[in-house]
Amino acid sequence: MKTGRKILIIPMVVIVAICLSAIIFSNTRQYDISQFVPPEICSGCHEYVFNQWYNSMHNLALVDPVYKKIAFFFLNGLADKDEIEEAESCPKCHTPIGYMTGLPGKTSEEKLILPNLVEKGIQCDFCHTATGASKMYNNGMLIDPGQGDKKPGVKRGPFKDSESEYHQTEYSQFHRESEICGTCHNVRHVVFNTPIESTYDEWKNGPYNSPDPEKKVTCQGCHMYQRPGVPGTGSTPRPKNPGKASDFGPDRDHISTHYFIGGNSLIPMLNNNMDKVKLVEERLKNAAVLKIDDSLIKEKKIIFEVHNTGAGHYIPTGLTNVREMWLEIVVKDDKGKTVFTTGIPDTNNYLPKNTFIFNTVFGDGKGKPVLNIARAREILSDRRIPPLQYLKETISIPKLKNSGIVSVTCRLLYRSVPQKILDDLMGKGRIKAPITEMARVEKEIPLN
Repeated sequence: MKTGRKILIIPMVVIVAICLSAIIFSNTRQYDISQFVPPEICSGCHEYVFNQWYNSMHNLALVDPVYKKIAFFFLNGLADKDEIEEAESCPKCHTPIGYMTGLPGKTSEEKLILPNLVEKGIQCDFCHTATGASKMYNNGMLIDPGQGDKKPGVKRGPFKDSESEYHQTEYSQFHRESEICGTCHNVRHVVFNTPIESTYDEWKNGPYNSPDPEKKVTCQGCHMYQRPGVPGTGSTPRPKNPGKASDFGPDRDHISTHYFIGGNSLIPMLNNNMDKVKLVEERLKNAAVLKIDDSLIKEKKIIFEVHNTGAGHYIPTGLTNVREMWLEIVVKDDKGKTVFTTGIPDTNNYLPKNTFIFNTVFGDGKGKPVLNIARAREILSDRRIPPLQYLKETISIPKLKNSGIVSVTCRLLYRSVPQKILDDLMGKGRIKAPITEMARVEKEIPLN
């Protein structure tokens, strides 16, 4: 009888393990990890684009240390099941192949030992097996992968005459449209449906999405034209990038670049990738223009205008309750004495309370601001600048004299995360958030 019980116990252990695995994978597993081709294999023929993608924000999407800290910080301490569900949903965009193969199926599983391929973030065999989208948010991408590096299947892209001895090729109009970007660059709360990130919608409803094909500029038309010396913004020339998509392919009039540059210079800096830091700065410096309106100077008021001249979406965009874009203003009288300041970071690199910040503030559904997007049941305010539009900020300076000249300096500054959040997550003073000057204007204004 004892022997019989032992024989029964062993299968039960196996059954429990299988059941636990089924629970882990059941919600997200659509494919097997072995179906996907590692990026390093793609580099054998596509070295040019691979080197641009390598250590890009797409490549580092899962291993970005700031993302990791914020994601786990947002998850910890939650009790509401709806909020937990949102906080657990990060992998769907930060490692789509990992999510679609079941590990990590949720944020908390990112602490497990993951397959090396999963840690590559948004990679070649995710985008180039895409066939369309089921929805334009929360990674609604539809894909059709092959069977791994031995049977790689069909790879899709923007050329109608592509040929490969390694994999099948297929032309895809989807790869020429903004929708392939929008599947992840729109994020909604998985339960409350609150728009958390709306970059694609901002473009779709804006002037760059022109009904005239000659005037339409897609996401790729800016972000996949950029390379060193070519910011590729709406306010700068966007010349084509001639070259080869494959090392063995024909010469083409334009090869889409794969740097995937946005506004984040912190992560490239932490990876000592100063070339990409420079690309980020070039993009930010060509996104906006500042103007000073002194028409109310007799009332001791000065108006500042922030014009979005270069971005096809709002500035800032992305996770805009965390992004910091603000005005630093210094006003001096004719003797050089400072009579007004705002937006100057203190010794801790924190911003003063009177700073004009352009951002989104989420709420808990009862009017109380929340930083954790898992709790975002509403948008309390959205103070950002749509493409080709501008916003005004007015300062009042009662200390101004009635005569003489005042000198005004205004800078538009940006950083991807507040210093206070970095200090709280990474340890005070360990990492300094880099600040980029997006625009600057100076003016001398007569008071009489």
